[in-house]
Amino acid sequence: VQLQASGGGLVQAGGSLRLACVASGHTFGSYVMGWFRQAPGKKREFVAGITRGSSRRTYADSVKGRFTVSRDNAINTVYLQMNNLKPEDTAVYYCAGDSAPRIPPAQEMGAYDLWGQGTQVTVSS
Repeated sequence: VQLQASGGGLVQAGGSLRLACVASGHTFGSYVMGWFRQAPGKKREFVAGITRGSSRRTYADSVKGRFTVSRDNAINTVYLQMNNLKPEDTAVYYCAGDSAPRIPPAQEMGAYDLWGQGTQVTVSS
């Protein structure tokens, strides 16, 4: 399975973006999916995760109430809807897949064994 993220861009503070991550292959539904981000000079951090059947979703405290993770297993896609964006949300966003059936989704990078290439999100003040 390979992951391809898209949807990043430049947006003003308070605006919205929706990221999408499309998986190739036929086993997408068996992966717990996560979104991570990495700002310049900082470590990659967990943003959101969703279980295989969408029964559980986990968010970093910094994005709760503003970001929503969802998935459509029929089209092998996971989304990250980002609303009320702030300059501190500026980062490269990565989607990742965890082949273990963890509930709730893991927040540690090491739990994820598939990674997409990243998409840049820039929020101007």
